[in-house]
Amino acid sequence: MRSDFSTFHKTVAIAILSIFFTKLCNGQQGLTVRKNIPLDSIRLSDPYILADQETQLYYMTGTGGMLWKSKDLNRWEGPYRVTKTDSASWMGPKPMIWAAELHEYQGKYYYFATFTNTQVKIDTVGENIIDRRASHVLVSDKPDGPYVPMEDPTYLPADKPTLDGTFWIDVDGKPYMVYCHEWLQNLDGTMEKIELKPDLSGSVGEGRLLFKASDSPWSREKDENGNDVPNKVTDGPFLFRTGTGRLGMLWTSWIYDQYVQGVAYSESGTLDGPWIHEKEPITPPNFGHGMLFKTFDDKMLMSIHSHQALNGRYHRVPHLFEVDLSGDKLVVIGPYQP
Repeated sequence: MRSDFSTFHKTVAIAILSIFFTKLCNGQQGLTVRKNIPLDSIRLSDPYILADQETQLYYMTGTGGMLWKSKDLNRWEGPYRVTKTDSASWMGPKPMIWAAELHEYQGKYYYFATFTNTQVKIDTVGENIIDRRASHVLVSDKPDGPYVPMEDPTYLPADKPTLDGTFWIDVDGKPYMVYCHEWLQNLDGTMEKIELKPDLSGSVGEGRLLFKASDSPWSREKDENGNDVPNKVTDGPFLFRTGTGRLGMLWTSWIYDQYVQGVAYSESGTLDGPWIHEKEPITPPNFGHGMLFKTFDDKMLMSIHSHQALNGRYHRVPHLFEVDLSGDKLVVIGPYQP
């Protein structure tokens, strides 16, 4: 949401988005699968692409929880509904789904996503009335699902709004979820980690802070008095290693009214950091929530969405950028047309 809005306007924007995404996630009874659809004709936030070696297909998901398939990244087939959540769980019968990701791990496929139950309120901070929202993990034997719940009903505290969980195996060999604690509650969004069980069926212990939104040198907003201050938003973490073994993290925030993609690097080479942020964003303005994947012909790409605010609604479309990871840092080469 626009970071230069007042808190009231931000809350209104979130409410509008909640209604939109609820309709998007739940209005699938008459879902029509389309074929031969160009990538730039798909409207999708937070696009995440899994290049599955076994099927030799690309699987794309994101906010809304639907799945698209492609042989060549150019033409896509979908959308497909792939999740089967428990209606008796904290998610309720019709949860919103944000920022879904697909990860292959030890012969199974895992669906990391943010689920929101708008019927349950967990906190009020100032003018922010906060829904029950959390990062969670589902599992399947196939990349195209169905993805179903595992052992633990929750991975993160019920009174803490979390989002955009992603997956990483750290140097200790243990699996982790890296996620955002939402700024609506803590007023300075954080990036955190929590250890996962070996089969990813639940979490172990408590979350630990990695960095705060205000640690970034590039994200900015205006406060209620018009002063220039750090932005509050942490969004869309994705972990990677460079060719030299350096650990990096893509993450997104805002520069006033522009949605932007930044990157940070861990000095220790582990999730514990400390995390040092690059001074400038790595993509053009109004691109964000990126992730990296390698094509079947060994080209490294970044999947990301463009962002426009049109008539009070967000218009977001998936895009691909070619990147170079061979050196000590990620270098964005430019837009990629499959």
